[in-house]
Amino acid sequence: MENGDTKPRRAGGRLCCLCNNRRAALKRPKTLEQICRECFYEVFEEEIHQVIVDNQLFKPGERIGIGASGGKDSTVLAYVLSELNRRHNYGLDLFLLSVDEGITGYRDDSLETVKRNEVQYGLPLKIVSYKDLYGWTMDEIVKMIGLKNNCTFCGVFRRQALDRGAALLKVDKLVTGHNADDIAETVLLNILRGDVARYELLLEIEQMYCNYNRRRRANSEMQTFQNLNLICTYAYFKRLDYFSTECIYSPNAYRGFAREFIKDLERMRPRAILDIIKSGEDFRIATTTKMPEQGNCARCGYISSQKWCKACVLLEGLNRGLPKIGIGRSRGIDNDHQKEMKRSNGSKNIESKQCGTLDF
Repeated sequence: MENGDTKPRRAGGRLCCLCNNRRAALKRPKTLEQICRECFYEVFEEEIHQVIVDNQLFKPGERIGIGASGGKDSTVLAYVLSELNRRHNYGLDLFLLSVDEGITGYRDDSLETVKRNEVQYGLPLKIVSYKDLYGWTMDEIVKMIGLKNNCTFCGVFRRQALDRGAALLKVDKLVTGHNADDIAETVLLNILRGDVARYELLLEIEQMYCNYNRRRRANSEMQTFQNLNLICTYAYFKRLDYFSTECIYSPNAYRGFAREFIKDLERMRPRAILDIIKSGEDFRIATTTKMPEQGNCARCGYISSQKWCKACVLLEGLNRGLPKIGIGRSRGIDNDHQKEMKRSNGSKNIESKQCGTLDF
């Protein structure tokens, strides 16, 4: 012991503050505790289990879809949830659900990882593709629109594709691998965009994901919102099989700037990410604020606060050779479309599939 330090040490470093036996392997940002690998596994998994139990997120016999991209977040989610389901006898039927955006050299490689996870974890896999759903791949969309605003198309289409895939699997709930960094980025982006109406939907422990079949979507790490560094550490220590390459079309994404800003904050203050999330949780919308009314898209039936959902608006622009028609605010889109259809006497054929069309 040196300099009055009363904590036991080994030659290799400080001992775990939980078991006081094994050498510490990492420091937790939330508590600043230095713990060993084995205690880290236990704490990480137990926190998720407690949130599941305390919030009664699942019921025995439910079919649960796991959004699987092959990345570290969704791979950790699939591994931990399958382990907890077995260990604590949740009685859940688990399925992997992947979206193939049609990005050559990126998504095709990551889907190979998901296919290996299917075998490793013994979970059935369903893959839905943009090509089947919308008649377009992201490669084709980027070829038309370029690298600017392409993430808008991909984000909108992916959210709906997950829901369409969940409908095919007939799952009761869909869980996705969102970590604390993702949530903090979204809170910050909503502030920068002035889109504060999304806060309460973003941070609810369970939220309605799709009206027409009453499924619910629950965050993967639930209220624990595990830090990205811890998820990476867990995946690395457990030697999980995951895909780590960034999307080739995302370097100019607006979210990337928020991500870099938050990382700078975290370097100065380790709890910055959790503080941002807490700020978002404490944020309340004034009761006098007019919130959008939730309904269904007149074209595809998907949940929407407008006559047409965002995916249908974007798809219409692509099919008409006017991809920018759905970028930004969509006010007047429906009127413009009706005028166009009247001029053509309704005879204009759209070769690509309508938004979300699938055979059930």
